[in-house]
This record gives sequence, structure tokens and C-alpha cells, in this order.
Amino acid sequence: MIFNKDTAEKTAELLLQINAIKLNPENPFTWASGWKSPIYCDNRLILSFPSIRNYVRDEFAKNIEKQFGKPDVIAGVATGAIGIGILVAESLGLPFVYVRPEPKKHGRQNQVEGFFQKGQNVVVVEDLISTGNSSLLAVEALRNEGANIKGMAAIFTYGFNVAEENFKNANVDLFTLSNYENLLDLAVQKQYITEDQQSTLQEWSVSPSTWGQE
Repeated sequence: MIFNKDTAEKTAELLLQINAIKLNPENPFTWASGWKSPIYCDNRLILSFPSIRNYVRDEFAKNIEKQFGKPDVIAGVATGAIGIGILVAESLGLPFVYVRPEPKKHGRQNQVEGFFQKGQNVVVVEDLISTGNSSLLAVEALRNEGANIKGMAAIFTYGFNVAEENFKNANVDLFTLSNYENLLDLAVQKQYITEDQQSTLQEWSVSPSTWGQE
């Protein structure tokens, strides 16, 4: 669920402007999973544009507090959400931790890096939601350390049904600055894509794992 429509449209426009999101229905990208996709999203580019990263920081900080109440700790999912997560924590004056995909193989073998106390309220910051699996592994790691997860806030989601089911099953409320639906509407409006291309992009979102396969 988006925080609000105005933020969703503005965020989508900014991501398109800096090529953090690329739309190419005619020459699809191949994801690491092997899926063919007419969209590629790299929100790490946001950090290289001060005015845009400040906008994302401020929208996160404002909407996290409004939606979840002010938490005790902000957690970022490694590696894509570490940078923006730190900015959000700094804006809210809160401690920050980050969560590795898996525990370290050496030293203290931490999966959660940083300090928080059991029972503290934590909001998890993520850069991108596809199926939600990796994001929810971070939630599981935090819960195993005793965190009370208030919810997750992400920059962008593809809005896959499987992600909605995964978050529902994990009992995690997810809110995003923008999503696929608002992105496509904005992209047509601003002439990044045609209406025909929009139709192709909508078809992909219905069955992304099989789209583009002969």
C-alpha cells in the first residue's frame, strides 16, 4: 500500500528522471532470478542525487511517524537500504541497525549489525519489493533478536500478488513511497512510454515469472 498518491506520483517521476527505473518493453532485462522483465529498478542511484535523496528521506520520516508512530529503532535491509535507512534514522533522531542476508561466517557471526534492546519497536526500511522474500528474511532475523516489528517502509514495489501474500502471512504491514501502478500512469502522462507499451507492462505484472518466454 502506498503512503499517499501525491507522494507515489512524485517519487515515480523522480525515479524515472534519474534512470533509477528503466522501462524497455521491446528489449527486456533479465533479472538474477532468470525472469524476463520490461522494467529494471536500481534505487541505489537515489543516493547520488542530493535533492532527491533528501526528498525520499523526508517523505519516509514523515510518513513512517504518521503511519506507525515514532519507533525506537530504524533498521535497513542490506545492502540497498543501508544508505537511505541511515538518512531516515538521522532525520528522526533514532538509532540505526542493518540486517545482512545471512549471518557472518566469522567473528561474532552477526546477522543484525548494530545495537537495540529486546522489545523495542522497529520499522524496517527497504529500497525495493519484488516477491518480498529477502525483505521478510530481514524481519525474521530482527524478530529472532527480540525486535517488535511495527512495519516496513519501502521506496518502490512491483505490487506482485505473491508479495502481498508473503507480507500478509508474515503479519507485516508494508507501505511504500510509490508502486508499479502509479509508475505506469505517470510514465504515460509524461510520455516516457506509449499507451501500447503500458499495456505490455501491465501484462508483465500479472505473470512476471512466465512473461516473455517462448
